[in-house]
Amino acid sequence: MTATEQTEAARPKGTRLPRRARRNQLLGAAQEVFVAQGYHAAAMDDIAERAGVSKPVLYQHFPGKLDLYLALLDQHCESLLQSVRTALASTSDNKQRVEATMDAYFAYVEDEGGAFRLVFESDLTNEPAVRERVDRVSMQCAEAISDVIAEDTGLSTDESMLLATGLGGVSQVVARYWLSSESPVPRDKAVQLLTSLAWRGIAGFPLHGAEQH
Repeated sequence: MTATEQTEAARPKGTRLPRRARRNQLLGAAQEVFVAQGYHAAAMDDIAERAGVSKPVLYQHFPGKLDLYLALLDQHCESLLQSVRTALASTSDNKQRVEATMDAYFAYVEDEGGAFRLVFESDLTNEPAVRERVDRVSMQCAEAISDVIAEDTGLSTDESMLLATGLGGVSQVVARYWLSSESPVPRDKAVQLLTSLAWRGIAGFPLHGAEQH
């Protein structure tokens, strides 16, 4: 039984949810359907059934399937960005920062809800609104990493962005490979290996006006 089904089963019949709670419930049901079926195969009927509501109730909150998908995408793009920012702010030790940031990507793809598939493996990337959101979160994550690189190394903004884009791209691609290949390498070991690879490169840039950690 899914979390959505458990919630519905526990709620007395006829109970009306507050609007925000109903919206969150619908988003949770939609995520399950989109992750399992992809955007094109998913139907609003399937999502309403999964949520245990009528289709009119679903349409009261989301005018169409694309609106629902974009709302989910916004939610999970923001989640990734906040995870990366939190990792970068978690320590002043730069090697630990690299490791924390790598782990943020691994944690994101390992989340049992499979939300990363909506961001990195969407079957709707030809839709401009989807492509814009995916590109934007990738850029925002790179900018967050770039700010730290520029501050610590004295490299220019453009140079820092190149390095940051590389670090972010490697992190998400390797994390997705690790998950999809069902690698026997434990997550913490995988993060350590990737951190060692990245650190050998980024540590070659001396700290600006301070001693390297």
